[in-house]
Amino acid sequence: MLSLHQLTCFLATYERGSLTAAAEQLGYAQPSVSEQIRALEKSLGVQLFRRVGRGVVPTTVADTLRPHAERVLAAVDEAQQSVQRVKSFETGTIRFGMFGTARLYAGAGLVADVLSRYPGVRVELIGQNSMDVQEDLRRGRIEAAMIAVPQVDSEGFEVTPVARDELVYISTDPARLESPVTAHRLARASLVMPETTWRADDSTRRVLRRMLHETGRNPQTRIEVEDVETAVELVGMGYADSVIPKGAALQLLPRLAPDAGWVSLRPRQYDTFAIVHRTDALLSPAARLMIELATKRIQAIADPI
Repeated sequence: MLSLHQLTCFLATYERGSLTAAAEQLGYAQPSVSEQIRALEKSLGVQLFRRVGRGVVPTTVADTLRPHAERVLAAVDEAQQSVQRVKSFETGTIRFGMFGTARLYAGAGLVADVLSRYPGVRVELIGQNSMDVQEDLRRGRIEAAMIAVPQVDSEGFEVTPVARDELVYISTDPARLESPVTAHRLARASLVMPETTWRADDSTRRVLRRMLHETGRNPQTRIEVEDVETAVELVGMGYADSVIPKGAALQLLPRLAPDAGWVSLRPRQYDTFAIVHRTDALLSPAARLMIELATKRIQAIADPI
């Protein structure tokens, strides 16, 4: 029966052309290598090497065996590396990119999901807006992320949409919530909008700009803030209205703006969430785990794609 030890000695002898050189390469005694080659030849019922002077020359059978032996040993090495990756994964650091709204939906629950499976890991959720998350991906700081599209520049990345969330108009004025908000009504609204640092590229604002294109106007902001929580609080105080993802409205209005309500836009508009990683990337077990858990979390809140 063939053994890995025999194949290792065979390849070393084949490559070095000498039993003595093979033994030196492997750190074995020369008789040990000779014994393994003889055992392999006996197991196969063939001669693998012919002695020529102080060296050996492979036979035609050895030429045939070589690529198979290489594949076997490569597969064993890959298996060992995979086990080591999982072993280090269970006690290492897991990094995953998530933009602000996605973290609001799934951040704490996602971390809890990971720690319930692997109590020994350290977790980092990275990013504020999809643009800076994508930059972290581009620079190799993280392997994979969940971001909003069409904000993502897909060149060099594999983009897999996983869910979409309706954008809704929120206000404390019941009269403004009696019917869906059209582009013309939205163009006249006084709004507080989050993501002010990324206002030119924010996915929600891009959707609204497309919606208002027919009116020849852009959404008019009375107040600019960074985070959606502050925007919702200001809506609750009656200073302005806003447009935010429905999932955020359902989570934040009861806590931060209990007197506010929401209504759809007409036509309905959506933010799309996608998993993104570098094209043809060989994802680690940690990255694959985060993709699986983040997708389940976001699809439980937003509409799955």
